[in-house]
Amino acid sequence: MLITVLLVLLCASTSAKASQVKASSYNGEYGGSGGKRFSHSGYQLEGPITALRIRVNKYYIVGLQVRYGKVWSDFVGGKSGDLEEIFLHSGESVIQVSGKYSSYLRKLVFVTDKGRYLSFGKDTGTSFNALPLYPNTVLRFISGRSGSFIDAIGLHWDSYPSDCSSC
Repeated sequence: MLITVLLVLLCASTSAKASQVKASSYNGEYGGSGGKRFSHSGYQLEGPITALRIRVNKYYIVGLQVRYGKVWSDFVGGKSGDLEEIFLHSGESVIQVSGKYSSYLRKLVFVTDKGRYLSFGKDTGTSFNALPLYPNTVLRFISGRSGSFIDAIGLHWDSYPSDCSSC
């Protein structure tokens, strides 16, 4: 009887760990091959994505900065072009990212779980559409390559942080 109970507990523990592992997924990189690598992986510890700053010119996504919880990431990319800033509503998350690219990123569209479409840039180039692999997961952080423009972008999905009462 004791062995049966131990086996049931062991299987339940293994099953729980397996479901936790299956929350993370990745899409990308979308874009060209130039630029220096960047990653916002450490910023996700500050909380969920709460705002976006995107710098665009008439051809490309020039730069980007993301707010995680209440902390802004380092700005990546160039400084030219117009700066656009959008704040997510409390509890709102990005659940899909699409866009266009050539040698550089040309367009980004962030879709939220509240039905908003946050669009930046020009509608030319090769299309991409990124979704998380697992249900009930959201965009947690961004990586990619940048120089004078955003050369390429990668999208990292995971569960919404459960301990973010101040976000």
